[in-house]
Parts: sequence; structure tokens; C-alpha cells
Amino acid sequence: MDQFKAMQIFKAVADCKSFTQAAEQLDLPKPSVTNAVQAIEQQLGVRLLQRTTRKVSLTVEGAQYLERCTALLNDLDNLNGLFAGEGRLLSGAVRVDLPERLAHLYVIPALPAFFQRHPHIQVRLGSNDRFVDLVGEGIDCAVRGGTLRDSTLVARRIDSMEQINVATPAYLERHGRPRTLEDLRQHTAVNFFSSQSGRDLDWEYVDADGVERTQAMRSQVSVSGTEAYLAACLAGLGLIQMPRQSLAPLLASGQLEEILPQWRPAPLPLNIVYAHNRHLSPRVRVFVDWLASVLEQQTVSE
Repeated sequence: MDQFKAMQIFKAVADCKSFTQAAEQLDLPKPSVTNAVQAIEQQLGVRLLQRTTRKVSLTVEGAQYLERCTALLNDLDNLNGLFAGEGRLLSGAVRVDLPERLAHLYVIPALPAFFQRHPHIQVRLGSNDRFVDLVGEGIDCAVRGGTLRDSTLVARRIDSMEQINVATPAYLERHGRPRTLEDLRQHTAVNFFSSQSGRDLDWEYVDADGVERTQAMRSQVSVSGTEAYLAACLAGLGLIQMPRQSLAPLLASGQLEEILPQWRPAPLPLNIVYAHNRHLSPRVRVFVDWLASVLEQQTVSE
């Protein structure tokens, strides 16, 4: 078995955390998968995976090897894609990471149209609200909202999404409608905590002079995902701040009401990002262009 095939098998086992699931995913006999991983370990002289009857986990050396072999496999995949002729159908996998609500509302419903144009491209879509390591986790591109702090990434700016403050009618009936910033002291928010620091993010607003300000809020529940954030608000657990476009159906149906329109948070910048050292293959480039068009349509329609 060639080296790259063995690396692909190892990566599948590491991703699935299971030899059995990796064998099923690759449509290979389980002994072939086991033998491939053992061959790599024998060649390197180190153990890459800890095996128990219940789970498979990476050793320290295994995590280092996974990072390097992921980068090598991605580079080989992209290199092959660079020489696809114009008349040749693009194929292969595109790995993308998206904010959860953005994926559910806009990108996933639009994917059938993308696959009609590119039937041989596969999309591996992660949807969560943590900041993934694009290089370490082998992600081709990601969508990130807010100010970018990672200088190792190339950013393609899409637009900014207007953000608003909302609550349920039931919450407002119980606690009253806040009309000033001082009123917020008497209210409860659903807090959103950072997946990086674990710290609750403060309530944000732009003051009368156009300066961005923050204010700590009382809260009984903190979450780390936008779907949970919205669900907690809909359960009447407090006030939240989100892009207007993603709340449009709930505002129209009366399930949510805007509050403090004069004290909204600043618009949320939206970017598609990829690593500096990642040469975009044709299939990744067409996906990025398509993704940008989908997101631009949403921001324009606000």
C-alpha cells in the first residue's frame, strides 16, 4: 500500500475515532485499515493511536502526525486540482466551516443548485460557532463574523449584517419593555460565551456619538452556539442580540419583538477566510465564489 493511501486511512480513523467506522467510510475491510495504521506506526517507531475496547484516541505524536499528514493530503489534492482542464468536470472534496445559523438558513438550502452545476464536488460542511484551526484541521475555507484577529488568514469581505436586540412577547409581558440603557439593569440576557476563552461576551451597543460600548448583563444561562442562543431566547430566558436577517421569519410571525432600536450593536462584518499558505484549487475557488454570492444576496436583501 502506498504512503499516501496509508495516510488517508490513518486520517479517517483519527477523524472517526474508530477503525470500524473508518473502514465503512472508506469501503475497505477492517483488517486492511488496521494493517495500514500499524505499518505507519512501525515505520515511524511511535504509537499514534491509543486503542481501547470503547474508543480510539490520538497520542501526542498522533496529533502531530495528523496535522502534518492533513496538510500534505490537502496539498496533494489541491495540486491535482490545479491542472484540471477547463473542459473537465471539477471533482473532489471541499472542506468548509460555517456559523451554525448561517449554514442552516442560507447555505444548506442553496446547495442543491451548486451540485447541479458541480455534481462531482463533495462538500464536507462543519456548522458550529467555535473558531476552527483551518490549517490544523484541514479546512479549505470558513465564514467568520466579527473583527478578524488572525493575521495568518486571507479574508474576502462579504458585507456587514445589521444586528438588533430582541425578546419574546411573553418575556416582555413578565418583565416589562426596556426603553433606556439604564432599564437593562433590571433585565436578564441569554449570555453567549466564547469557545476560546470561556468568558461570557458583554451586551453591545453603539452610543449616541457612534462609539461602540459594552455592558455586562445578568444571566441565568450561557450558551456557545447560535441555535442554542436563539432557542433560549424563544423559551423566554432573556434578551439576545443577533443579525436581523436571521430573525426575519420570527419577527414577522410575532414570536420575537425588537427592543431598544436606538441602542443596537454595531453591524457584524462577514468574511470568507482561508489560510495564507493554501493555494485554492479550482473546486475550492468555485465554491468560495458561489458561497460569496449566496451570502451577498442575503446581506443585500436586508
